[in-house]
Amino acid sequence: MDNEFEEMIEEVNELQEIRAPKRYLRNVMNPFEFYNDIEFKRRFRFHKRTVLDLILPKIERTLAKPNQRGLPVPPVLQLLICLRFYATGSFQIVIGDLCSLSQSTVSRVVNRVSRILALHIRHHIRMPLTQQEKATNRLRFEELGRGGNPNNPVIPSVDGAIDCTHVRLCHTKFGDHAESFRNRKNYFSLNVQAVAGPEGQFLDIVSSWAGSEHDSRIFQNSRLYVRYVQGEFTGCLLGDARYSCQRILLTPLLNPVTPADHRYNRAHKRTRCVVERMFGVWKKRFPCLSVGLRNKLENAPNIIVACAVLHNLSLEINDNLPEDDPDIMILPYEPVPVAPPVQQPGGLAFRRELINSVFRRYDDEM
Repeated sequence: MDNEFEEMIEEVNELQEIRAPKRYLRNVMNPFEFYNDIEFKRRFRFHKRTVLDLILPKIERTLAKPNQRGLPVPPVLQLLICLRFYATGSFQIVIGDLCSLSQSTVSRVVNRVSRILALHIRHHIRMPLTQQEKATNRLRFEELGRGGNPNNPVIPSVDGAIDCTHVRLCHTKFGDHAESFRNRKNYFSLNVQAVAGPEGQFLDIVSSWAGSEHDSRIFQNSRLYVRYVQGEFTGCLLGDARYSCQRILLTPLLNPVTPADHRYNRAHKRTRCVVERMFGVWKKRFPCLSVGLRNKLENAPNIIVACAVLHNLSLEINDNLPEDDPDIMILPYEPVPVAPPVQQPGGLAFRRELINSVFRRYDDEM
């Protein structure tokens, strides 16, 4: 009987040895040493020095714990996990396997780092405020409008190019308002409004509207619209035909007739296309925005804003992407059709006056 009891005790001990210990050491390779700078950038979208010297200091103090109880993930590893997620849009469990972390830990890391990066929006994403900044910004937009030909007429006093892009949501946990996130292409998304500067940088971003919302409605309920109405900005924005033509937002003519109309449309297109290029570069650097986000709905806006902050940071330090990157696959651009907005007579009259005073005068000079 004693022998049977001893054998049973031995079997229990063997089972306990098989179980994973509660505390363990993570044996993770150091990407800064394992990859050269080219391989590192292909995987994390930034150079090593950019990550260590510019991005990590923005989050390190907030992420660092006063003690090391519970084997916390080092801040630099949390940042690399988040950048890897942005750069691939992969399943979090796959990223966790590469770092010896669970999917739930990767999810918390991505959400935490994205929230901290999004808090830097005021430092990296803002409209020109001083008179010097506004003048320089408008001068550069005039250069875009001329398209390399100094004789081409341009739209004066342009502050930015505005447009919306859809960021796909790959889950369906939206509660009672699920259908409000389904856009006219029949997939769930967030309709993200952004204003682009002449260098392709974000000047303003709104990332919390459902995919079914109209572009014009998002603008008229934005803080940027209020700032224009209150007279903080005296110039104008350029938008496509999905917006209502206003004094502060000029749209193209749908049915141009006169030569002046055509010249206005060409100048409008040359100037406004910078926002479409910005969206293309943005989603190329961070494919998670084009592949689709599988995170919780409340975390998706922070991820979008964090990617915009990093996009502007890359432009500030000239950390550009290579022209041909075989590791990036971008989904084809599919514009989402929307119903035409209700036009405002005052905006149409202002646009006509602008065409007659700037673009029709060009006929007289010819």
